[in-house]
Amino acid sequence: MLVIGNGKIVTRDTENPFIENGAVAIDGKIIKEVGDTAALKAKYPDAEYIDAGGRLVMPGFINAHMHYYSTFARGLSLGGKPATTFGEILTGLWWRLDKQLTLEDVFYSAVGPMIDQVRSGVTSVIDHHASPFAIEGSLFKIAEAAKLFGIRSNLCYETSDRDGEKIKNAGIKENVDFAKYCKGQNDDMIKALFGMHAQMTISEKTLNECIEAAASAGVGFHVHAAEGIEDVIDGVSKYGMRVIERLNHYKVLSEKSIAVHCIHITEEEMDMLKESNVAVIHNPQSNMGNAVGVSPVLEMIKKGILVGMGTDGYTADMTDSLKTAAIIHKHAKGIPSVAWAEPPAMLFDNNKKIMERFIGGKTGTIKKDCYADIIIVDYKAPTPVNENTINSHILFGVSGRHVDTTIINGKIIMKERELVNIDEEALMAKSRELAQKLWNRI
Repeated sequence: MLVIGNGKIVTRDTENPFIENGAVAIDGKIIKEVGDTAALKAKYPDAEYIDAGGRLVMPGFINAHMHYYSTFARGLSLGGKPATTFGEILTGLWWRLDKQLTLEDVFYSAVGPMIDQVRSGVTSVIDHHASPFAIEGSLFKIAEAAKLFGIRSNLCYETSDRDGEKIKNAGIKENVDFAKYCKGQNDDMIKALFGMHAQMTISEKTLNECIEAAASAGVGFHVHAAEGIEDVIDGVSKYGMRVIERLNHYKVLSEKSIAVHCIHITEEEMDMLKESNVAVIHNPQSNMGNAVGVSPVLEMIKKGILVGMGTDGYTADMTDSLKTAAIIHKHAKGIPSVAWAEPPAMLFDNNKKIMERFIGGKTGTIKKDCYADIIIVDYKAPTPVNENTINSHILFGVSGRHVDTTIINGKIIMKERELVNIDEEALMAKSRELAQKLWNRI
């Protein structure tokens, strides 16, 4: 047993949203009870006790779209003509980087952001991977890293036609093999989706093959959708359909799937997203960085579409995405009164709904019978903190660096800013060594 007490408990439970001097009792991987500190200490006298010291105690953050493989791009300088379009970013950077990854690189490119995630309180991640010349076993390597850090994970491989038939087939096989492995494990710490890059790199033949393979594995899809205008132009010119239209036509979109970005979409396509019950993931920082446009998430949410939030590999800290989402839509619309409620709803309400579609239990809430994915945040508030003000405090005051302790599935992964039983220095040294070798190969 573990009891976290003397904390300001931000439960994200609508029936009991905030406890001023509260405690959480954890039994194994499950939250057993939430209540008053004195009462729970008395009830569980033999439990290990963590004194939160008046700090915030919150559910861990969930990242609904990540790219671990992008890590080795940090600091990479390729020279040449600067990219002026999204397509040039893909061909000039990402599709050059991913071709150089070895299986060892895949493992260590996941290690760096996983350390960042633990340090910034991220406890669950849905990742989308690519390493076209090191496909077989790549998802298993990321799963190995996730197990080392104890991060709740959902993984997939980015199937694509861009590197030829043999590599496309290997991508399909890796998705199926990993999905079947996860099904056999029956462990809510590791799950799978079937990854596709985007409709613009998926032919009719490949799309049908992916649909058949995903059905055989019993999983839905994780696909980029209408991120750049290039994706729309490709769909219309080749198939006479816009991106969401094509994905919807082939029934790729469903409650079992994730459609990422959804920037260049029409109102009719929003209706398709709503009708299909697919989850849409907003990645505001990445969208700004790639200059691809502003996703109409306010309109989508108004229609009742389930819109969550990710980082797209841009950062590991979900509070960065929250802060950016809160301003990009104000800026784009020129209206300062919009986008106050939607960003926290995406991060705190919708991300857990999305994660819970792919696991057997509940996470993202500090409540009896939910998974014990909990963080302690050292934030000294200059104004009162309660259920009505907490989102404002997180938006304007809290960042990942305020996280002191990270607990995932009832296991303490970081305590008072120190990672538990993990040699961070050795892992980072090896990562730097491998990154330099990759840079030399490009």
